[in-house]
Amino acid sequence: MPDQRRDPLTRITNALGSPVLGAVIGIAGLVTPVIGWAVDRVNLKVLLVVQGVLILVLAAGHLWTRRAYIHLRRANNLKAMDDAQYYDLVRAHLERELISDYGEIADGHLRVYASEVPRLSALLVTTLTDAHSEPQRILAADLTTNPQLLNLRREYFAANRRFTEAGGTINRLFIAYRDDLLKQDFASALLELIGRHRDIGVTCGLAVRDRLRADEAVDYVVFAGAAVLVEEEQGDADYTKGRSSVYFKGIDRWRTRFEGVWGTGADSAPRVLQAYEGTARPMLDAGSWDEARATRAVDAL
Repeated sequence: MPDQRRDPLTRITNALGSPVLGAVIGIAGLVTPVIGWAVDRVNLKVLLVVQGVLILVLAAGHLWTRRAYIHLRRANNLKAMDDAQYYDLVRAHLERELISDYGEIADGHLRVYASEVPRLSALLVTTLTDAHSEPQRILAADLTTNPQLLNLRREYFAANRRFTEAGGTINRLFIAYRDDLLKQDFASALLELIGRHRDIGVTCGLAVRDRLRADEAVDYVVFAGAAVLVEEEQGDADYTKGRSSVYFKGIDRWRTRFEGVWGTGADSAPRVLQAYEGTARPMLDAGSWDEARATRAVDAL
């Protein structure tokens, strides 16, 4: 710090960006012409030079401030967001954290990449309680190709646990390929993952991906009526890749999409999972996996 104070260039640049200097120049700009008008004998050229210097200093300070600091846009229309309070809390947090592409959030849309995705996922869960958004409910559709990856997202899992402990509800739909459901290793990992979620109060369901339309087989999470996180590129174990988008508008259509796949009654996703589990778990527990029997069970779902 002492070296910085002795540096003339640092002192000059700090002074240019100082709010105090801006206020002083503004006052001087108002006072100078008044003095010139009040004094009988005034040199017009001197007055113009003084005014010109003040304008140049003010402009230099403005340019320096724009180069030295990041300016974040405000929302174009806060009322346009489906849940304005929730959106504003998330926006404020992202501005503090400076997550990449933060500027897009002013339009109600945010893109995040790689390791930012799990961090933002946890933030979106935590903010539901803070914003008192209603309903306190999360609807999650997971394209499950590797159940072990989901087990590694500890921060997100912990946020889910805190949410359910605070009284929130979570419905999680696991969407898996038919051929994967026939494999012993996949079935074992999937049911282990489902068990972890059930332990924290999550209601789980299953859908066979091959039987869904393309617009239904999407990886997304609906946070109350406030936001939806859509995973556009699956992350790997360490999240060195992956891409997601968050939307704060048009949430209702995602809720409707989820509820359509989740279903009701005997054909609902929880009942489908129950039927699959009723066949798969006894074979896993006995160590006698029978793929032919698993095939018959999956095809009957």
